[in-house]
Amino acid sequence: MNQMGFPLLTLVVWLPLLGAILVYAFRREQVKAVKVVALGFTALTFVGTLLLWAFFRSGEAGYQFVDRAAWIPQFGVEYALGVDGISLFLVILAALLFVVAVLTSWRLLRSEGMRGYFALLLFMETGVLGVFTALDLVLFYVFWEVMLVPAFFLIGRWGGAKRVRAATKFFIYTMAGSALMLVAILALGYVVYSATGAWTFNVADLAGLRIPWYTQLALFGAFALAFAVKAPVVPFHTWLPDAYVEAPTPVTILLAGILGKMGVYGFIRFAIPLFRDAAVYFGPTIQILAVIGVLYGSLIALVQTDLKRLVAYSSLAHVSLIVLGLFAVNAQSMSGAVFQSVSHGIYIAALFALLGALETRKGTRDIAAFGGVWKAAPVMGFFLLIAVLASVGLPGLNAFAGEFVLLLGVFKAQKALAVLGALGMIFGAWYMLTLFQRVMQGAAKPEALADLTGLEKVTVAPLLLLALVFGVQPNLLYSIIVPAVEAVVKAVAAR
Repeated sequence: MNQMGFPLLTLVVWLPLLGAILVYAFRREQVKAVKVVALGFTALTFVGTLLLWAFFRSGEAGYQFVDRAAWIPQFGVEYALGVDGISLFLVILAALLFVVAVLTSWRLLRSEGMRGYFALLLFMETGVLGVFTALDLVLFYVFWEVMLVPAFFLIGRWGGAKRVRAATKFFIYTMAGSALMLVAILALGYVVYSATGAWTFNVADLAGLRIPWYTQLALFGAFALAFAVKAPVVPFHTWLPDAYVEAPTPVTILLAGILGKMGVYGFIRFAIPLFRDAAVYFGPTIQILAVIGVLYGSLIALVQTDLKRLVAYSSLAHVSLIVLGLFAVNAQSMSGAVFQSVSHGIYIAALFALLGALETRKGTRDIAAFGGVWKAAPVMGFFLLIAVLASVGLPGLNAFAGEFVLLLGVFKAQKALAVLGALGMIFGAWYMLTLFQRVMQGAAKPEALADLTGLEKVTVAPLLLLALVFGVQPNLLYSIIVPAVEAVVKAVAAR
């Protein structure tokens, strides 16, 4: 269904790619023009996603703004885009964080090659938006791979001292999972062809398909591995600390804020509804791995001395909690997981932006080098306090609205796992408040640090405002998320 009669979703997905082409058409020395064009195209894309929200029909579980066209009709492959309550806010979040990434890059990165940098950033945005909107599995895979290439070069070219190692590790892990997923997609298409005599890779057509038990196990395993690497889920997480730490801050914001959500989205959009019996069968194992990730990420974060590495491990713990909620497979846990995916993207982006500002001023990420920063930079201190409180799940801010509902659903399914998952919130308060105390309070270091610039305030303030708005009015999201999630839960229950 396309309620607008206009391919708005197609425009939103492909507009950044047009921006990437225009950016690369400038001369190398036209850095300011490149930045302005990149910001303009990411801003226009974000406005387009807000139009999707404005015209979205809440209370409906099906796909909306659907654009379809034949692509490879002989094999049932089509160009099909659409959004529902599960994907809508992830699309909006992605568009917002790319605006944040461009603004964060404005002064932070001044090295040569800015034309290539912003072109890759815009190219990656098209890939990410395509992942969250593709309704054909082959098209989904294309966008999934499109996203990987610019991410690799952004880390490897503009990252820290160990950037090549981090980028290579990220690429190898993701490609290994993606290769298995491609095999599974082709195998699934053949299963459909064998059963019906027609090829199709459309998600809506595949949803009601009855797949033999052992085939389900194999296909679910291949899809789940690709998504577990991307999320990531322990033990497929080892690329995360290096990539998050070595990537430039704008790219770290994207990795933590939205790229990891591609794995979460893959579970709820494809792995769970298409392979329902296998998802229920493997669910307890994945939940145990998720709990291990919550506790492991939290405990490792407690002993970190590097600003970015601490928050990277905290992100592992938070995403593991989201995965725990997904595989409880009830309306509360899955709705909370989708909500928390959006919430986590908001406050983790604010945290990494602020930590990047601290690193730029101090020239180090060593926590011991900081102290008493609030006295010299009160606005930065206030902003970091709000971001930290959002991260630890303070009532009235967005993480609480997601984690509470998520854990309520997990408690209904597995009380022990819910208790262990909640321990991660306790540890989270410990390491995040300790981080804040060591950086912002105590005796000030000899050199005074400059407070946030006007551009930095404009970049971070909207994220913190959203954390407050969605914490006070979570139904702005839940009213749209819940119907789509309930449709998934109903399908799994009817397996």
